[in-house]
Amino acid sequence: MVYGIMGLINFAHGEVTMMGAMIAITVLHILLGTSLGLTPLTCIVIALTISIPACMLLGISIERVAYRPLRKAPRLAPLITAIGVSIVLQNIAMVIWGRGYQRFPDVMPNQPFTFLQASLTPTKVAIVLISALVLTCLWLMINRTRLGRAMRATSQNPEVARLMGVNVDRVIASTFAIGSGLGSLAGFMVAANYGQADPYMGFMLGLKAFSAAVLGGIGNLAGAVVGGLLLGLIESLGAGYLGDLTGGVLGSHYQDIFAFLVLVSVLVLKPSGLMGKDTVERA
Repeated sequence: MVYGIMGLINFAHGEVTMMGAMIAITVLHILLGTSLGLTPLTCIVIALTISIPACMLLGISIERVAYRPLRKAPRLAPLITAIGVSIVLQNIAMVIWGRGYQRFPDVMPNQPFTFLQASLTPTKVAIVLISALVLTCLWLMINRTRLGRAMRATSQNPEVARLMGVNVDRVIASTFAIGSGLGSLAGFMVAANYGQADPYMGFMLGLKAFSAAVLGGIGNLAGAVVGGLLLGLIESLGAGYLGDLTGGVLGSHYQDIFAFLVLVSVLVLKPSGLMGKDTVERA
């Protein structure tokens, strides 16, 4: 959404996701350490109720302080600023939580079960269902609400949208807030799936999110979904076949290679992505 509206690749988004995961884990540990007798579901809801608004506020602050002053600057300036913000957030997380891993509490059932010869856990099923629900709500918001209409107008031409009465600054701030809130939810789900989080996790998450967006067509919501699914399949199948070919010597530890091979291939063969549209910049 941010790229679609501003043409800016927000490399700090991965660190916002990391902050959401770390805040949620901290809140869960605090709640579980009390004698209030809260159910696991209640603890999760409270943790998300705190982490999502916190990351939304963080996203708005980043846009206001780091990106808004450079909105009309050359494209390289906001890009370097985004990388700088990413490094700042990573170091802030290390100061607060340290360099080590933060363990995700055992609040979600992880007993595996078999479905169509695939081994699944309730956590993974919940992640898929929540992701589908959130994406549906996001699509409805962009295409069926007044804010979504303002976002699409700002994406097409910010100056004309401003002349038509759209508060462009508010729309951009809202976009950062929504994106950061969803990033916080994503960080929570990643931490729940892997059972841990650390200050460095945002870097790889951001790169893979960028790779998925490029694969599907950057700036295209449906393309990002398709790109993410394809990237996950390519990584899993590539790591599995590589492990079989090498007798288990190589495998899951090298699955990140496939994400970047896909990124390079798409940029060389079809820069607009699978569902993106080729555009021509006029002088």
